[in-house]
Formats: sequence, structure tokens, C-alpha cells
Amino acid sequence: MPDPKKIFGDASKATGSAFSVLGGIKEEISGIVKGRVDEVLSSLHLVRREEFDIVTEIASRTRSAQEKLEEQVENLEKRIARLESKQNND
Repeated sequence: MPDPKKIFGDASKATGSAFSVLGGIKEEISGIVKGRVDEVLSSLHLVRREEFDIVTEIASRTRSAQEKLEEQVENLEKRIARLESKQNND
């Protein structure tokens, strides 16, 4: 009769090997799926979230700068109007 410890040891090694192979297969499938998803997204001209967040931040900064410039222009226009009014009164 075979030794039960040897049988269980062999079964344990086989199970460990099977899990190792399955882990490798999972990683390979994951890589393939990610590649296909990237291809599909690229063909649909979609952007990744990271790229969207970067562009959103740039747009926010640009809008803020534009608002500051608009305020400066408005103040300069008021100043010019006061100076022209003062010059016309003299």
C-alpha cells in the first residue's frame, strides 16, 4: 500500500503547480485583454481618465488666467476713460 503522506505530498505539489500555471495564464489573458481594450479605445478616439484629468486642470488654469486678464483689461479701460474725461475737462 502506498504511503498516504507521499500521496498527499504529491497531490499538494500538483495542486501548487496547477495554481502557478493558472496564475500565469491569468496574467497572460489580462495582458491580451488590456491590449485589445487599448486598441478599441484608440480606434474610438477616446481618452484615458488620466489624460482627461490633465486637460481639465489645464483648462481650469487657463480659465482662471483669462478671468484675471479680463479684470485687468476692465480696470485699464476704466482708467483710460477717467484720464480721457479729465483731459477733456481741462
